[in-house]
Amino acid sequence: MQTTIDFLKKLKNNNNREWFEKNKENYLKAKEEFECLVDKLIGGLAKADKKITPELKAKDCTFRIYKDVRFSKDKSPYKTNMGASINPGGKKSMAAGYYIHLEPGAAFLAGGVYMPEPDKLAAIRQEIDYNPKPLLKILNSASFKTYFNGLDEEDKLKTAPKGFEKDHPYLELLKNKHFVVSYKLSDKDLLGKDLEKKILGGFKAMQPLMEYLREATTK
Repeated sequence: MQTTIDFLKKLKNNNNREWFEKNKENYLKAKEEFECLVDKLIGGLAKADKKITPELKAKDCTFRIYKDVRFSKDKSPYKTNMGASINPGGKKSMAAGYYIHLEPGAAFLAGGVYMPEPDKLAAIRQEIDYNPKPLLKILNSASFKTYFNGLDEEDKLKTAPKGFEKDHPYLELLKNKHFVVSYKLSDKDLLGKDLEKKILGGFKAMQPLMEYLREATTK
């Protein structure tokens, strides 16, 4: 991913339209390299997750580099990362899926359900309340722990969510507002020959969690 990393590093220091237009060819090469990686990840995931079909393409999953700055204090016009959401149905789908974020010094892979709608959040919490054992098995499995140290706790509630007792045995899980796991990738990882294998390893380790979340939100 040398081409992509080099471009993103330069973009971070030259985040303006004039520079971008002069370097459009380099951007297109970086974009092509990243999309090639995403296509390979889709192919690998399709073998492990029946909801990810080989018909899904990188263009269905990758996000635009152009920022929407209408409501942002930071008016720089371009993102300094490349990202793709490999979900059943592509990036616009709200189903639990996989995410790759490529950014020098801040790359990571992730997966799950981020900012679920209130009804989806309620459904996940209900599933944890009624059927916690499969989730606990996933979170405690050796393959999962190779990559992840439990669910990410961004925006986690301080107290029990409405409708649940403060002494609920799985309160700490219920307090989550997002059901996401993530794993940091170093710049060394990004340039390594095993990058695709490493990302797929993380995706496959979280795949049972995706199934649990999809089951909870599609009943």
